[in-house]
Amino acid sequence: MKIESLRRLRGPNVYLSRPAVVARLDLGALAGVETCDITGFPERLLRALPGLTEHHCAAGAPGGFVSRLRGGTYFGHVTEHVCLELSQLIGRDVSFGRTVSTDEPSVYQLILECPVDEPSDSSVPRDLLTMAVELVTEIVAGRSFSGVALASAASGIPQMQHGSAADRLAELAAIASLAEREATGPSTRAIIAAARRRGIPVERCGDLSLIRLGWGNRRRLAWAAMSDRTSGVGIDIAGDKEITRRLLADAGVPIPAGGQACTAAAAARLFAELGGPVVVKPRQGRQGDRVTLNVMTGAETTYAFSAAGEDVIIERQLAGRDYRVLVVAGEVVAAAERIAAHVVGDGRSTVTELVDRTNTDPRRGAGHSRVLTRITVDDAVLRVLERQGHTLAYVPSAGQKVWLRETTNLSTGGTSHDVTDRVHPDVTRLCLRVAALVGLDICGIDLRLADIADPLAPVRAGDEVSGGVIEVNAVPGLRMHLAPVRGRAHDVGDAIVRAMFPAGSDGRIPAVAVTGTNGKTTVARMTAHLLGDSGKRIGLTTTDGVSIDGREIFRADATGPLSAQMVLGDPGVQVAVLETARGGLLKRGLGYDWSDVGVLTNITADHLGQDGLATIEDLAHVKALVAERVRDGGTLVLNADDPWVRSLVDRPRVRADRKRIVWFGLDPRQPVVVEHLAKGATAFLLQDGWLVQATGARRTPLVRLADLPGAYGGAALHAAANALAAAAAARALGAGQESVTRRLADFDPAVANPGRATLLRLGDVAVFVDYAHNPAALAATLRTLHELWGAERCVAAVTLPGDRRDDLLAACAQIVADGVGRAVLYDDEDPRGREPGEVSALVEREMRARRPKLLSMRADSYREAITSALSLARPGEVVLVLYERLAPVLRLLSELGAARAGSAPLPTTPAPGALRSPARELVRGVLQG
Repeated sequence: MKIESLRRLRGPNVYLSRPAVVARLDLGALAGVETCDITGFPERLLRALPGLTEHHCAAGAPGGFVSRLRGGTYFGHVTEHVCLELSQLIGRDVSFGRTVSTDEPSVYQLILECPVDEPSDSSVPRDLLTMAVELVTEIVAGRSFSGVALASAASGIPQMQHGSAADRLAELAAIASLAEREATGPSTRAIIAAARRRGIPVERCGDLSLIRLGWGNRRRLAWAAMSDRTSGVGIDIAGDKEITRRLLADAGVPIPAGGQACTAAAAARLFAELGGPVVVKPRQGRQGDRVTLNVMTGAETTYAFSAAGEDVIIERQLAGRDYRVLVVAGEVVAAAERIAAHVVGDGRSTVTELVDRTNTDPRRGAGHSRVLTRITVDDAVLRVLERQGHTLAYVPSAGQKVWLRETTNLSTGGTSHDVTDRVHPDVTRLCLRVAALVGLDICGIDLRLADIADPLAPVRAGDEVSGGVIEVNAVPGLRMHLAPVRGRAHDVGDAIVRAMFPAGSDGRIPAVAVTGTNGKTTVARMTAHLLGDSGKRIGLTTTDGVSIDGREIFRADATGPLSAQMVLGDPGVQVAVLETARGGLLKRGLGYDWSDVGVLTNITADHLGQDGLATIEDLAHVKALVAERVRDGGTLVLNADDPWVRSLVDRPRVRADRKRIVWFGLDPRQPVVVEHLAKGATAFLLQDGWLVQATGARRTPLVRLADLPGAYGGAALHAAANALAAAAAARALGAGQESVTRRLADFDPAVANPGRATLLRLGDVAVFVDYAHNPAALAATLRTLHELWGAERCVAAVTLPGDRRDDLLAACAQIVADGVGRAVLYDDEDPRGREPGEVSALVEREMRARRPKLLSMRADSYREAITSALSLARPGEVVLVLYERLAPVLRLLSELGAARAGSAPLPTTPAPGALRSPARELVRGVLQG
């Protein structure tokens, strides 16, 4: 078996609402073979991965997959389940998988769920799938594996194995380690979970703990337990223990006596003044690193000074217990007593064995990846044992506690007990004062007290404090509060999210998603224009690029998830209008989880034969994702004239009962519209020469079709459809009727929508520049030109995209043949996988088969094609210019002297305004699929 390709879908997609990977798997020699054909395979597989017995598969209950396995199933399906089980073994909590056949008998498509917050560039999905393929292949070949050994490897516990088994164990252990390193830590995970419960969008930045919550101008940033409004000054103060000491002491906060030492002599003097026991810690240390407690002699002080980095704080060690109090936005939200790392004897095991047993706790992991940290035996542990008179070989009696660390940090293996309900009001007030003095919105305050439930005595000048604040922590760890070993857990992530998004805000800005086959770029641009009176900054993505507040910031095909995130992540954007195309949906998924308004312009034949799309029904399934991801209570704007768009309301996941449906269309007699209006609902229609908003029996005129910019006096009916869709979307977002009417009338297509039905003049010849590149779009464009000039007065410079299927190119060629009098054909610089000249040759062949006497020729470039087409045009005629890249075409036309048509009169003697009868039938067939 071989993995041919793998792509990551980062957001909601056509398979499920969560991230996934899609892999093409070639079964090779196993094609056509089922599991029941290989003696002993099911038993060997289940011995290696006993967790497969719990997989439901199509049966919907545990054991479903085993039934299929023993009854006979194909090996793509087996590989899917093995990959899911390996994921579970290493702690990737995923369960969705699907295996789909392709048009190649030996090739299957595997869709496998990914954790929501796994980095989008992680190699873990591919690594797991690769291992699944290798494991299945080896089991087919007769090798056996121990399920215990695989599970142990996934937990990071070595097992003695040899040969192939050892390779697989090492491989799984390496993947598990990588997945754990890339996973968010408990603090970040808690904030993400709290935000998602509130419906706040969350995006993780790569493999960092940096997360973006919300969209646009409501966007906030968090990095672990630090927000984008956490004071940088406060962080620096908390990071410098001497400055913290001075600031708190000046404010009368109880802190232990002590000071800073930068030389061994200064350290010795401080120790002599204070007397033992003292604590020696780095001035700018963190997480208990290089901290020495219970220093009782000058020699120990010298050693601890050197170990701490020779810029240290030495302070009296207060008696009592260690506590951490978490303050968020002026509120104490949790408190914990911290217990240093230790083991408890059983009368039989050595300290080493007890440590190993403690580390098997699944809550313990490396670093901060899990709620507890594994205990690492190092020199510090040996010194602590030595002070107690023990070694690693010591066997403690049953119940005897043996300390392994003096510091209580969780990062060194410590644990915590929740004491939130026991905090005395005096302690609460003290902690709130300290947080305010340091200037932190989120901080952890470490205290040493006899009991956190006792009242605090006031600080008396000259007296030693018996308990007080020993440290202030910016970006405090949340683990001890999320999963204490004893006591109640606290959802401190929710407290942080509540502080960042008060009053129940979900952090979202209004968002419109526009998709369809044709017109989506125009509708997106028009929608952004119609919302322009709101005074809000609008972010827009289209086929041509990304713009913020009307200014282009990024030029590319910007209809995928990365472009959507560019807009949604911009802190200046207040409304998002997102063109969402097929390619991005299939290759990367959606760039957002929900929209407020979804617009479906039409669904016609295009891109068939690409990315597994064989029929218009397949295309409709992809486009339907935009409709399915309109939030409950949002608005779905649908084209009533398009049968495929009409069919979307019957899809279960569209849930029309939870969304407001607004139809638009050119035919007010369309039955779905008539029924819709009879219920008092709203539609946007072309009626009696006017674009109107219809609600029940009421009609509100918006603009006359003859006055609509870009409709060319009503000749371009598709422009009316685009305007109706945009008006419906803008009104759904709250744009006023008067504003929409005014903005419709002042929309300038040549400026706001270049390259879409752009009319220029070159002497006494008209030039019509358009992006039409599929049968329906070409038919609509030529119908417009025929209304204005007639078929025989149309000349065309034609290019078509090479990645379209031959039958679609042939249909386009036939429409052009029936729609123009003369044609010049050329290939774009990028043939999209075809040979140079192949597309134009195919188009020429189809055109001549359709109309043998049609004057057509081929050119080598767009420059030659356009100049040749212009030379063929006679005064009063029009040259249709189709393009792949607009900018060089417009530059050439400008060089030749073409200028905007402006108010120049259109032809006054148009020919009959319809395509030839055979072409009408062809277009009807294309539109209906």
